[in-house]
Amino acid sequence: MNFELSEDDAMLKALAERFVTDRYEGDARRGHDAEAQGFSSANWSLLGELGIIAGLGEHDALPVSAIAALFEAFGRGRVAEPLIENVVLAVRLFAATAPEPLRSDWLSDLLAGRRRIAVAHAEPNARPGCHSLATRAEFSQDQICLTGTKNCVPAGYGVDAFLVTANTCEDRPVLLFLPANTRGIHVVDWRMADGSTAISLTFDSVSLPRSCQLDGDLVALDQAQTFANLARGAEAIGIMDRVLSNTIEHLRTREQFGIKIGSFQAIQHRMAMQYAVIEQARGLLNLSIVSHGTAGFAQSVAGLRAFLGPASIELGHEAIQFHGGMGVTDELAIGHYHKRLLVLSRWPDDPDAALDRFAGVAA
Repeated sequence: MNFELSEDDAMLKALAERFVTDRYEGDARRGHDAEAQGFSSANWSLLGELGIIAGLGEHDALPVSAIAALFEAFGRGRVAEPLIENVVLAVRLFAATAPEPLRSDWLSDLLAGRRRIAVAHAEPNARPGCHSLATRAEFSQDQICLTGTKNCVPAGYGVDAFLVTANTCEDRPVLLFLPANTRGIHVVDWRMADGSTAISLTFDSVSLPRSCQLDGDLVALDQAQTFANLARGAEAIGIMDRVLSNTIEHLRTREQFGIKIGSFQAIQHRMAMQYAVIEQARGLLNLSIVSHGTAGFAQSVAGLRAFLGPASIELGHEAIQFHGGMGVTDELAIGHYHKRLLVLSRWPDDPDAALDRFAGVAA
C-alpha cells in the first residue's frame, strides 16, 4: 500500500511548514506563549485567513490524511495555537450538533477564526476514559438551569462560548451551548505543564434558554474526540521526530574527552531503537488513516494513543539524558517538546484508558 502524501496533502504540509518557519523562528514562541491566552492572536487570525481553521473544522473538508500531515508538521514546529481543542474537537462537535439559528449565528465566525469555543466535559471525580457527569441540567418550560463544575477546559481562556456536557434528572446526558458572558459562570485559569492555558468552570445556577440545547449527546462527543486524538497522535509523532533529529545532531557535535559521544555504539543503538519506535507509531497512524470510514476507526486511533503515551515519554527521557542538565532549560527546545508530550500523553485520558478502548473493555 502506498502511504506517500497526495499532491494536495503535500501542499498542505508545505503550508504548515512555511507557517512554522515564518511565525516560530528564533525566540518568537516565547512571545506567543507570553500572551494571556497562551498563543498568538495574530497567528490565529492568519490560520483563519489561510483556511486551515475552516478545513479542520468542517466535516469532510479535509481527508484524515491531510489532518495528520498538518499536525505532524505543526508538532515539529511546536505550534502553540490550540487547533486541536478549539477546532478539531470543539468546532467539529458544534457543526455536527448545533441547531438553527445557533449554527447560522456562529459557524461562519468559528470557521474564519473570528470566534473560539471550547469543550467543557472533564469533571473532578471522573475516572479516566469514563463519562461520569455530576454537572446537572434542570429543564423547565423555557429555561435550563445549569449547576456543577468542570475542572479542566484546555484552551478555554478567552473563548466566546463553551460546549458543556451535563446530566439530567432522567439520567440522560445532554450537550449545551453556553456563551462565555452568561451570568453565574465562575472561571479560574492556570497554565498546564506545556505552558498552554486551561481553565476550570463553576456553574452557580446558570440560566440559559432551551434553544441552547444541542442536537447531540456523548456519542457525538466521542466521535469528535476520536478525530482530536488522531490529530494529537500526529502532533506527538511530529514532536518525537523533531526531538530525535535534535538529539542526533547534538550527539554528532558534542565531545567528551576528545571523542564525539555519538560515536559510541551503545548510544547509536539507543537512537536506532527510538527511530524504530517512531516508525512503529507512524505505522499505527497510517492504520488509523486507512481505517477511517470503517467500524475500526475509533479502535485504531485508541491503539495509536495507547502506544504513543509511554513511547513518547520514554523518547523524551532519552533525549534529555543525552543533553544533560541543559536539556530541561528554557534555552533549549528539548524540554519544551517533552512537556508538550507529557500533556498529549495524559489528556484527555491516560494510555491505560486508551488501551481499554482498544481492547473493547468498558470504562
